[in-house]
Amino acid sequence: MELRHLRYFVAVAEERNFTRAAERLHIAQPPLSRQIQQLEDILEVPLFVRGSRPLDLTEAGRFLYGHAQQLLAQSNEIVSMTRRIGKITHKFNIGFVGSTLFGLLPEVVRRFRAAHPDTEVNLLEMTTMEQIAALKEGTIDVGIGRIRHEDANIRRIVLREEALIAALPMGHPLAFVDRGLFLRELVNDTLVVFPKSPRPSYADSVLAAFHDRGLAPVKVYEARELQVALGLVAAGIGVSVLPRSVLGLKRSDVVYKLLDEPHLTSPVIMSIRALDHSAAILSLLQVIYGLYRSEGIPHVQESL
Repeated sequence: MELRHLRYFVAVAEERNFTRAAERLHIAQPPLSRQIQQLEDILEVPLFVRGSRPLDLTEAGRFLYGHAQQLLAQSNEIVSMTRRIGKITHKFNIGFVGSTLFGLLPEVVRRFRAAHPDTEVNLLEMTTMEQIAALKEGTIDVGIGRIRHEDANIRRIVLREEALIAALPMGHPLAFVDRGLFLRELVNDTLVVFPKSPRPSYADSVLAAFHDRGLAPVKVYEARELQVALGLVAAGIGVSVLPRSVLGLKRSDVVYKLLDEPHLTSPVIMSIRALDHSAAILSLLQVIYGLYRSEGIPHVQESL
């Protein structure tokens, strides 16, 4: 039994008339009749009640009709997907740390995909250190992270410096202060940092910001990732220091406060293989800088 048998059968079953089905299929009626007879011979059962006007399906015909529709729909989907995959000339994988997803990364990806419709763009969440390993292995083409990590095989491009904010639980005394906060005001709270591993990570950059100012939080709680850290803050476990783009993540149980600290930022860093000067990388940079300009975001532009 072939797919053409099923297509012919479905047409006759739906039209309930050989003549109309032949017209729908753009073939003559005699060949259509022979194809249906051939299908019945293969299945060894009649599919139509001969002599009925309009044509009625037998019980076996009704069973086949239901499943034939599904099979034909699946075959059409297979054809469509095969054609789409065949038109994809390149795959472009981007590794990213979770906090960048609340900034402009989604819009960057949308614009890049629009500029490269024949490229399949994939997003893979991973820490900065995981991105470095993935770049060397060829698993990803670009990494978007926050850690300044030196590696002779990896080129870092600082896209921008993002201000940091404090996340406080509802009812925290500092939540009612009508000004920016200082890190020294947070040292007596449990400091929730993320990710817990692998290290070094964004957690280490936050701890370094305290240590550089001669400060030491009374207690540090290491969370697995950003969402967990915010949940712990909401539960009153402690406070956290986050990139400002997290302001886009609205929560009714967390209060965000700006930090009035000079030079306290978290970089957004694009990492690529040192020798990768491909057109796709240059195009991605152009998309990013174009978006920054349209949004009025300060940045240091660098091209390949």
